[in-house]
Amino acid sequence: MHKPAKDKNFIKQPWYEGGPKALKKYVAEQIRYPAEALAQQVEGTVSVRFDIDHKGDVIDVKIIGHGLGHGCDEEAIRLVKSMKFQVNVPRGLRVIHHKTMQIHFKLPKAQAVAETQVQLNYVPKEETPASSEQPPSSGSYSYTISLG
Repeated sequence: MHKPAKDKNFIKQPWYEGGPKALKKYVAEQIRYPAEALAQQVEGTVSVRFDIDHKGDVIDVKIIGHGLGHGCDEEAIRLVKSMKFQVNVPRGLRVIHHKTMQIHFKLPKAQAVAETQVQLNYVPKEETPASSEQPPSSGSYSYTISLG
């Protein structure tokens, strides 16, 4: 009788659903560049160490080394705390996993704001008095909308 091979690792590491690409996409979509960091033109990397509990929730987030300041450290902590990981719980053990992650703050590229104007002219259609109970209206309307 042949027994199936046992897995080498009894305790599995937690993973983000969708893999590393999904994690990078989540970070890129959820990160909010702090206003103070934008004003001071601050960019760089914040290293974050965090723990993941047996439910997959992020707990106990800390900045490793020197942070960037200007609100970037607080944003990195907020971003990491909002993550949810998948955890394989063997035999009901309550294991806390430790992970390290780097959050990159890069200034957004300046985009030229082009001023756009939209002009709308409305001229009411002339109606015959027999088909309408109200007399035909005269005049036209003109609107100008400026974007930017």
